[in-house]
Amino acid sequence: MFGFMFVIVGAALAAGLAGAGSAFGTGIAGQAANGVTSEDPSKFGSLLVLQALPGTQGIYGLVALFMIAGKLPEPAAFSGISVSSGLAMIGAALPIALTGLISGIYQGKVCAAACSLVAKRAGEVGKGMVYAVIVETYAVLGLLGTILLLQRINL
Repeated sequence: MFGFMFVIVGAALAAGLAGAGSAFGTGIAGQAANGVTSEDPSKFGSLLVLQALPGTQGIYGLVALFMIAGKLPEPAAFSGISVSSGLAMIGAALPIALTGLISGIYQGKVCAAACSLVAKRAGEVGKGMVYAVIVETYAVLGLLGTILLLQRINL
């Protein structure tokens, strides 16, 4: 039964930490976007995109959660999951959990700076998005790492 519990912990870490990174990041960018919008409401559309970008890490964490849950056997066999398999699932969840948490926060900071760019030069939103997407790359790599590790684990 401990093996099953470790699998659940892995799924929760993947979704929870990546989701927390998204919450922090979108909050940081949203604060900056609100400041700019208060001065010029016509920039709302560009700012909304910048505020939403850090939200993708939470989606990646949720994808990992579904992939982990998809590997679970029928409920009657939950007690047959070994502790070592459960711990392997936690290990497989860590790449997206950690990169989602950290990249979400830092992508939010980059997007907040991009909001300042939009405040001064509204037509430059694309450049701000490029900087934010570079941070996004590491969340994608974290998800890829989790996917590759999950393919090697049999419950």
